[in-house]
Amino acid sequence: MDFGNVIFMTDLDGTLFTDDKRVIERDMLAIERFRAGGGLFTAATGRGCEMTRRAARELSLDIPAVLFNGAAVYDFADERFLWQCEISRNAREYIRQLVQLFPDKLGIEVLHKNSVFVPFMNDIEQAHLDMESVIPDARSLDEIPEGGWLKFVIAAKPEVLDEVQKAVTAFPEANWVRSSPVYFECLPKGVDKSRGFAELIKILGVGERFTVAAGDFYNDIAMIKKANLGAAVASARKEVRDAADIVVCDNNSGAIAEIINYIEQL
Repeated sequence: MDFGNVIFMTDLDGTLFTDDKRVIERDMLAIERFRAGGGLFTAATGRGCEMTRRAARELSLDIPAVLFNGAAVYDFADERFLWQCEISRNAREYIRQLVQLFPDKLGIEVLHKNSVFVPFMNDIEQAHLDMESVIPDARSLDEIPEGGWLKFVIAAKPEVLDEVQKAVTAFPEANWVRSSPVYFECLPKGVDKSRGFAELIKILGVGERFTVAAGDFYNDIAMIKKANLGAAVASARKEVRDAADIVVCDNNSGAIAEIINYIEQL
């Protein structure tokens, strides 16, 4: 297939990134070859602007990316939001109730358009911030400004999040998704990575292109199913592999290069 007919969107953590958060040379060379052939390449990630900025530079992203697990399309070249969708104004109350149900067990990260608020900290949330070198705004829950909330993330041990998942059925005005064993997210209702991908395609005016999506975790399933070619890495969860059209090598071995080679043979 001619790369000039393709738009390729990949998850970052666990898919493009190795376990130690690198992009290996094999993948980078394949991405450069794909773009040189006219392909459009970008990322769809649960990260917000600040946590994605380093990756955007490293990948030299030349088209906007889908951030906040689909709640926004952001152009790093112009440093501006092209589209965004906010979570319900009830989100503050959801957080309050969850913290009461699971006292001293949850880290909470509220991702505002340009800020990361952390009203409740635990070791898992602190490790997440340290890994990305992000200094959060640690004001209290009631001090976080109204509006601009694109999602919030609950950080906790896997067994605690299993119980949290059961509890949030009482909060229907949201899309709840597990984005890692230790992160559970509240997104705007009707929003996931496939919605963000669709908004990006509309913005770019490339609805005729063949769509490719790659991922590894539950929050990637929607875009993998929606794409013309959905790919899962070998290290993905079984449900993700089952949803994909192809399964390639794991994220430490050049999965993106393998997908690009597959596209070339179509």
